[in-house]
Amino acid sequence: MEDRIIKTEYSEEMQKSFIDYAMSVIIARALPDVRDGLKPVQRRTLYDMHELGIRYDRPYRKSARIVGDTMGKYHPHGDSSIYEALVVMTQEFKRGLPLVDGHGNFGNIEGDGAAAMRYTEARLQKITQEAFLADLDKDVVDFVPNFDETEKEPSVLPVKIPNLLVNGSEGIAVGMATSIPPHNLGEVIDGVKAYMQNENITTKELMRYIKGPDFPTGGIVINKDELLEIYETGTGKIKVRGKVTFEKVKGGKTNVVITEIPYPMIGVNIAKFLSDVASLAETKKTQDIVDISNQSSKEGIRIVIELRKDADAENFVNMLYKKTRLEDTFGVNMLAIYNGRPETMSLKQIIKANVDFQYQVATRKYTNLLAKEMERKEIQEGLIKACNVIDLIIEILRGSKDRNMAKACLTEGKTDGIRFKSRESGIMAAQLKFTEKQANAILEMRLYKLIGLELEALINEHEETMANIYRYEDILERKDSMAQVIMNELDDFKKEYSRKRRTVIENGQEAVYKEKEPEEMEIFFLMDRFGYARTVDTSTYERNKEAADAENKFVFSCKNTGKVCLFTNTGQMHTIKVSDIPFGKFRDKGVPIDNISNYSSDREEIVYITSQTELNLRQVVFVTAKSMTKIVDGGEFDVAKRTVAATKLGEGDSVVSVTTLSDQRNIVLQSKEGFFLRFPIEEISEMKKAAIGVRGMKLGDKDSIEAVYYTRNSDETAIEYKSRNLVLNSIKPGKRDGKGIKVRA
Repeated sequence: MEDRIIKTEYSEEMQKSFIDYAMSVIIARALPDVRDGLKPVQRRTLYDMHELGIRYDRPYRKSARIVGDTMGKYHPHGDSSIYEALVVMTQEFKRGLPLVDGHGNFGNIEGDGAAAMRYTEARLQKITQEAFLADLDKDVVDFVPNFDETEKEPSVLPVKIPNLLVNGSEGIAVGMATSIPPHNLGEVIDGVKAYMQNENITTKELMRYIKGPDFPTGGIVINKDELLEIYETGTGKIKVRGKVTFEKVKGGKTNVVITEIPYPMIGVNIAKFLSDVASLAETKKTQDIVDISNQSSKEGIRIVIELRKDADAENFVNMLYKKTRLEDTFGVNMLAIYNGRPETMSLKQIIKANVDFQYQVATRKYTNLLAKEMERKEIQEGLIKACNVIDLIIEILRGSKDRNMAKACLTEGKTDGIRFKSRESGIMAAQLKFTEKQANAILEMRLYKLIGLELEALINEHEETMANIYRYEDILERKDSMAQVIMNELDDFKKEYSRKRRTVIENGQEAVYKEKEPEEMEIFFLMDRFGYARTVDTSTYERNKEAADAENKFVFSCKNTGKVCLFTNTGQMHTIKVSDIPFGKFRDKGVPIDNISNYSSDREEIVYITSQTELNLRQVVFVTAKSMTKIVDGGEFDVAKRTVAATKLGEGDSVVSVTTLSDQRNIVLQSKEGFFLRFPIEEISEMKKAAIGVRGMKLGDKDSIEAVYYTRNSDETAIEYKSRNLVLNSIKPGKRDGKGIKVRA
C-alpha cells in the first residue's frame, strides 16, 4: 500500500489543481472561440438541435427536450446553464442576431425571467441553419469525443459570418473576463470583404465600414473619437446614452419620452432607473417632475416623465444623464480563445482570425467536394463506356458463373470459365480494363439505364461533373477564386439578413446640468440616541420644542444649504451636506447617520455634532481621555473633504469631549476615580488641529477623564454625582495641570 502513496508539497498540488481548474473554466466554459464566436454550451446546444432535426422549417420542440439531450450527450454541467444559454440566444434585445427561434415566455427587456423549460419551445433560426450548421456533413471541421466518449461533437462550428463581432459576448472566467459589444451584420460583412481585398488594411480604414457597436437596444454612442483606440487595443469604455424626445401636452407642459435605453440598462436596471428618477423628486434634487410612467410594450421602450409647466426640459435631461443610468458605459474587453489560448484581440485581429478560419473551412469543403466529384466522374465514364459495349457486357454476365468471375473479367480481362458466343467476343472481353468502382457500378446498373434518354442524361451529368471539377480545382488552386466564393456567400447573407443600424455614433457634448440653488432657510437638525437623523423647519421645531429636546441627543439650528460636522472619539470629523439629510415632519423616523456619511458606528462613537456655520464663528475645545486639552479656531474645520483628522491623538488615547465656546468661563474635568479640577478656560492654549495639546489634569496611572463640564460666572451649574447633587461652581478653583479635588459620595 505504501508504494501507491505519492508524497508531494501541498502548495504545489494546490497550485497545479487551481491552474487546471482555471484553464478548464477559461477554455471549456466561459470564453468564446474567435472562429465561431460561441461558448462551448452555445455550440453544443445548437449542434444538438441540429442533430435532433429541430430546423427552422419544422415544428418547435420543448426546451426541456433540448436541454436534457444536450446535457446527456455533450454538456454535463447542469441544466440551468444550458437553458440560460438557450434563452439568451432567443432574446432580440440582447443579441444583434438571435440564433434560436423561441416560442413562449423567454423573458423581456425589463429583466423578467423566462418561463420554466417545460413550458417553452424552440427551434433554430434560418440563418443559424444556413450560416452555422450547413456544412457539417462536408468534413469541414474536426469532431472530437464527448465527455464520456460515446458521441462525437464538433470542436467548432463552420460559421460563415464573424459571429463574435455580430453578436458580441460576455463571460467571466477565473482571473479574466470578456465583454464584446454586438455590431451590425451588414457593416461587419463589408469590413470582412474589405480585409479580404486588402490584408494590409488598417483599423482606421476598417472603421469606414464598421462604424462602431450596434446595440439591439439602440441608443447613442457619444465618444466616437475614442472608438479607434478601443478597436486597436481591444479594451476601453464606450459611453452610451438613451434616446430622448420631447412631447408637448395640454396646459403647456412637456413630457420627456425615453424611446431607447443604453445597452447596459437592460434587465433590472430599468426598474433601478425608474427608482432613481423617483428618488430625485423625493430628495428634492429636482421639483420639475410631475409624474413618471413606464409605457413600454412589445413594440419598444417608452418611459414617459411628465414635467411641470415652467420646467427646463433640456436641463432636466442633462440631470438624468448625470445622476442616473440614462448615460452609462459599456466596458470593452475583446478577449477570446485564439489558437487554444485566451487573447485580447483588436478589431483587425478578430476579422483576420475569422477570415483565416473561412479559408480553412472552404479548403476542406471543396477538397471533399472535389474528391466526391472525381469519384462520380470515374463511375460516369465507366457507365458511358459500358453502354458503348453493352452487348459484350451482357454476354459476359450471361456466360459467367458468379459475380466475382464477371467482375474479374471487367477489371482484369480474365475470360477463363466464361462462355462466349464467339471467339471475337472473348478477344474483346480480354481487353476490358474497368476500374473496381466502375465494375461495381456496371454490375449494379439497372436495365432501364440503356434507354436512350437515360444515356443522354448520363452524358449531361458527366459534363456537369466535369464543370464542377474544373470549378473546385480553380477554387482550391487560386486564392482569388476562393475569396470570391466566400465573399459571394457573405453578400447573400447580407442581402437576406442585414438590417439598418440602430445605434447612433457621434461625439456627444458633455452633459451640463445647472443645479438650481435652493432658497436658503433656517432649519433644525435632530438626531435621536439610536443615530437616526432628520431635519425639520423652524416652526415645526418651535411647536414641538419640549418633545424635540427631550427625545433627541443632538438638537441645533443650521442652514439648509450648509453642512453638519460630526466629531468622533477617534479624532475624526465627518461632514454631511444638510441637503442629504431627510427633511420632513417632526415624527418622521429619519435615516441612520451611517448611511449619509463616512461615519461608522461599528468603529467609532459620536462625541459632538454641530453645524459648520457655528464652527466658523467659534473656537472649539478638545479634551481627551488622557487629559490632553487644546483650543482650535473653528475656521480650520471649513473643509471640502467628507472626512478629516480633527485632532492628533497619542497612542491609546481617545476624544472625550468637543465643545464650541460662547460664554463659558471655566472648565471642569472629572476623572473616573472621582477627582474634579475646575480652572479658567483661558489657561488652555490655542493650537492647530494637528497638535496633540497640553495636559489639563494630572491623572493617576490607571485614571482617565470621564466627563467634561463648563460653568458660567453668572449661572449655577449642578450635576448628579453618586446619587447626590454636586454644584460645580462650588468646587475650589485650581490651575491647569493640577491634580484636582477628590469628591466622595
